[in-house]
Amino acid sequence: MDSLKDLFKIEKKPRKGLIPMEWVVVSYMLLTTLVILFTYTKLVNPESMLWGRFRILATIIALWGVYRMIPCGFLMFWRIAIQMLLLSWWYPDTYEINRIFPNLDHIFASWEQQFFGCQPALLFSQAFTSPIFSELMHMGYASYYPLIFLISLFYFFCRRKEFERITLIILTAFFIYYVIFVFLPVTGPQYYYLAAGVEQIAHGVFPNVHDYFATHTEALTIPGWNEGFFYNFVAGAHATGERPTAAFPSSHVGITSILMLLAWHSKNKKLFFGILPFYILMCFATVYIQAHYVIDVFAGWISAITIYSVLFFFTKKFV
Repeated sequence: MDSLKDLFKIEKKPRKGLIPMEWVVVSYMLLTTLVILFTYTKLVNPESMLWGRFRILATIIALWGVYRMIPCGFLMFWRIAIQMLLLSWWYPDTYEINRIFPNLDHIFASWEQQFFGCQPALLFSQAFTSPIFSELMHMGYASYYPLIFLISLFYFFCRRKEFERITLIILTAFFIYYVIFVFLPVTGPQYYYLAAGVEQIAHGVFPNVHDYFATHTEALTIPGWNEGFFYNFVAGAHATGERPTAAFPSSHVGITSILMLLAWHSKNKKLFFGILPFYILMCFATVYIQAHYVIDVFAGWISAITIYSVLFFFTKKFV
């Protein structure tokens, strides 16, 4: 484990400008700000969205300023950690933009039907009703953010020299997915099935709901054993922060796949095989709780391998 004392040593060659992670955030901020300005009259909360971006930019500048006064590893850690923690703030923001575009779920549900001859997200939880199975699924889904923290902190404590690179890969992957979610308005089964009508879905009818989600955020009740600890944890998280957005590709599958690749890169077998069960549960759980179509899971795997390969190549200088 790398020494924590080194965190408080004044750096002889402190970083002068923004670090790559902050540039990624600023770039995403600039892109989405331009979209907000061009679509200002169509958006519901453009002022609060712009104000939120201003506050994040001010936070970046403030952290940079404090680091310049006291350049040490501890403050650099917080420059990175704050941006990682703010990822959850950026997620519902994608809905505020993509709600102005026509919904595309009818296309993706139709592809799902053509590929599988049914809707797995509708049938999965009906076929497996055991409380134990339900809790395993929800435990897997609930492990999403803990896995992100685990991998990040592992590299911080055990592979300090690669910490910035690894967190840069994770954060950049998130923002790549967020860009897709902004311009590809697919809500996933839990929202679309309710809007279209479960009976119609069960009979293979997938109506175009057009701009329904511009004003509706209701979702189906999450399937599973509703007395379970993890069930209620996931249900509470969904009630607090979930929006009808971000279904294709599955970022839950994509990000956790990247985490698995980073765990493999660490050459730590205990880490890799320790999180493997949670990863497997996660991939099944996204369909079980009706957050995603199966094709979203496939797209999550493909996008994860692509994003990881590209980012791993372009971040070599941080080794």
